[in-house]
Amino acid sequence: MATPSVWLTTLGCSKNQVDSDKLEAMLAEAGYAAATAPDAADVVMVNTCAFIEEARQESIDAILDLADTKTSDASLVVLGCMAQRYETELRDALPEADAVIGLDRYGELIGTLDGLFHRTSPEWTPLAIGSAQPASKMDILYQTRRAAPTMPYAYVKVAEGCDKPCTFCAIPLFRGKQRSRPPVNVRDEIAELTGQGAGEIVLVAQDLAAYGRDIDAPGGIVDLLRFVADVEGLRRLRLFYLYPREISQRLVDTMAELPQVADYFDLSLQHASGRLLRSMKRSGNGDKHLDLIERIRAAAPDPALRSSFIVGFPGETEDDVDELAGFLEAARLDWAGFFPFSAEEGTPAADMDGQVAEGEKAERLRHLHAIQEDITAVRNLEQVGRRMSVLVDQVEDGQPVARSYREAPEIDGVVLADEGKAGDWLNVEITGAYGTDLLAEVVA
Repeated sequence: MATPSVWLTTLGCSKNQVDSDKLEAMLAEAGYAAATAPDAADVVMVNTCAFIEEARQESIDAILDLADTKTSDASLVVLGCMAQRYETELRDALPEADAVIGLDRYGELIGTLDGLFHRTSPEWTPLAIGSAQPASKMDILYQTRRAAPTMPYAYVKVAEGCDKPCTFCAIPLFRGKQRSRPPVNVRDEIAELTGQGAGEIVLVAQDLAAYGRDIDAPGGIVDLLRFVADVEGLRRLRLFYLYPREISQRLVDTMAELPQVADYFDLSLQHASGRLLRSMKRSGNGDKHLDLIERIRAAAPDPALRSSFIVGFPGETEDDVDELAGFLEAARLDWAGFFPFSAEEGTPAADMDGQVAEGEKAERLRHLHAIQEDITAVRNLEQVGRRMSVLVDQVEDGQPVARSYREAPEIDGVVLADEGKAGDWLNVEITGAYGTDLLAEVVA
């Protein structure tokens, strides 16, 4: 038969996108072609997210949409976190799916597709770099990417899994314990991506600042930054998901010192109430968070600060919400996301007393979001008149859409430049602010 074509839809976080990039490389190596659209594919696949209920519903909707969009004789395959966590339930509830393949069975993907198309491909075996021993069967960390990045930035996953005992989070239940990649392997992937045109690299992991503890990498994330910063073609290195307790002064100083590392601190704070944070099995409180932010601002000139917060955690009171609101006013974060607490099956928080009603969560979320929206608007206005370097991600309807060190891909605002093409690095002056976005003119 002709070469089968595959369409892959990816949902969830940037870590899922890395997995999809590597799955697509596996498929290409096995002789499968990339389809141009779902309705032109021989098989459609969905890499699902299972982080919270909203993400699971989005995944189910995407699966059903693809089932309706694909041709009648095309196959449907469900992958990713939901497939790992709810494989039996998905098989029962979705007769439309021809296969459900979780994280620990990615090695079976090619064989499963070959069975559907009566083909034979070489068996795929995950090997740990620098070792003759097989890697964890869940890991495609070491799978190389074949296709060049579609954007002038790329995500690099430096570790899989998480060792933290947060009571609200189910990630360790289906992603497993932390497993870090060797530094040389990370550097090699960054070099491959920058050689293909990705000037900005975003390092991601479930617990990025704890990188290296499970392997012989005593310098951890700090030594990794120093090791990869001089890769040819690397203009900007960004860090995602920093657990506050793991942010040492050495890490802060290194991020501020290395010119390639963006002064962008993605702090996973979760709340300002010390009582609630203890119940989450997290460290700190509002005052300690502010101390960390003060240390960062003392080390780095005008750093960009982002965090995420859980609203409606069991036992949260109006006083706790007021405490978080006060913290937001004092911290003056550039960006913040707010998420209603989701009672995840198998986590301690799901069975805690003091569950907050959904309507109350929604009201608290609106209140806090409005506070942060005003703060973000002010922080953006403060950028007017500044000159900075921006990377043009794409041109939409003739409008160059760029980002400075302050804006991470896909989650923050953007810089709308007056000229430039995708992949350009421009020196600009910020001339205005419009909501979450900035306006800029190119300068010499």
